[in-house]
Amino acid sequence: MNCGYFKSQIGIIKISYEEKIKKIELANEFPGKSEKDEIFHLFKDQILEYLSGTRKNFDHLDLLDLGGTDFQKSVWRALLEIPYGQTFSYKQIANLIGNPKAVRAVGTACGNNPFLIIIPCHRIVKSDGSLGGFAYGSEIKKKLLKLEGNIF
Repeated sequence: MNCGYFKSQIGIIKISYEEKIKKIELANEFPGKSEKDEIFHLFKDQILEYLSGTRKNFDHLDLLDLGGTDFQKSVWRALLEIPYGQTFSYKQIANLIGNPKAVRAVGTACGNNPFLIIIPCHRIVKSDGSLGGFAYGSEIKKKLLKLEGNIF
């Protein structure tokens, strides 16, 4: 598998890919040397545009290799429907996918989201409006939400 790394406003981002993107995540270190194919640059540029506030939607989502279970895929597809600048609750997503009792499972699926920023699990909050969890910690979640105009 190929990997590309780049520095961003929220830390070092690693993109793993083959013919499709396998994972986009925060990394602990920048190895200095990395693969940099066209698919890498396509997503790197879009992420940097998003983080600079000039992009609200991502293109080429067909290049994401979702993997995961059918349930996870249904959650991740629902997350893609959340408009920029808005938040949904775990309960709203559970209702949206037609499984209203699966609130905790929705949270677990969000935590297993392989595509940082692109699939916007940072837009999910608790029903009471509080922040909720995030795989990369509450400070990163707050930064992403603040970028989109939500204050926490």
